[in-house]
Amino acid sequence: MTTKFQEQVYQIVRQIPRGRVMSYQAIAKKLGNKKLARAVGQALNKNPFAPKIPCHRVVYKDGRLGGFKDGLVKKKRILEKEGIKFDPVRKFDVSSAER
Repeated sequence: MTTKFQEQVYQIVRQIPRGRVMSYQAIAKKLGNKKLARAVGQALNKNPFAPKIPCHRVVYKDGRLGGFKDGLVKKKRILEKEGIKFDPVRKFDVSSAER
């Protein structure tokens, strides 16, 4: 069972195209309050619809990977397969981010 808030988050995340990422804060802004970024992360942590809801495409606004149930190594590997480039500090190329 998902909450209305989770459904709203999943609807936004579902629209992130392959090869792109979006920040937790950008999703929160789309929901009307940038302070909801942590709540967005919590909703994605409970995502029962992966990979249909591609929560691996959600990252911190500063380029860090953020969290992932299956671990950050796997998240990075999936994103690299989708064409996301990383620097040696595991930050993604911000040109692939939607703000």
